[in-house]
Amino acid sequence: MEQARAVESVWDYPRPPRVERARDAVRVQLGELDVAASDRALRVLETASPPTYYIPSGDVRMDLLEPSPTSTTCEWKGRAQYWSARVGDRIVRDIAWSYPEPRPGYEAIRDHLAFYAGRVDAAFVGDERVQPQAGDFYGGWITSRIVGPFKGAPGTRGW
Repeated sequence: MEQARAVESVWDYPRPPRVERARDAVRVQLGELDVAASDRALRVLETASPPTYYIPSGDVRMDLLEPSPTSTTCEWKGRAQYWSARVGDRIVRDIAWSYPEPRPGYEAIRDHLAFYAGRVDAAFVGDERVQPQAGDFYGGWITSRIVGPFKGAPGTRGW
């Protein structure tokens, strides 16, 4: 019998963020296609934010993605490059991001992509469909094992 995992509070996550191996497989879907599926994902844990999952590029359908002109800078991880998806006639802009040259301490996420759960049709941790973190900036994935309150909703960006 599998032992139940403890519920995690995002207020117990560290600042600066920590990178760790995800315990469960993750999957990202657009329509009926798995755009990414991996049992080798990493998750980044940061105070007040649900985990962000980084999937090795080898487990991502890179043939469906194209570089976006969008970029942002994270005080911890460095400069992020964004990716848009093209599936048939459908284009989803800035669906994912990556850190081609992450800052020291975050080298493990090089060659990994993180997807916005709110911009895909479905994202899963194990068999559980995740809920996207509120707002359009952060990319955390909320499962039943993660409790907040979470930053991202209006009025929480400066937490």
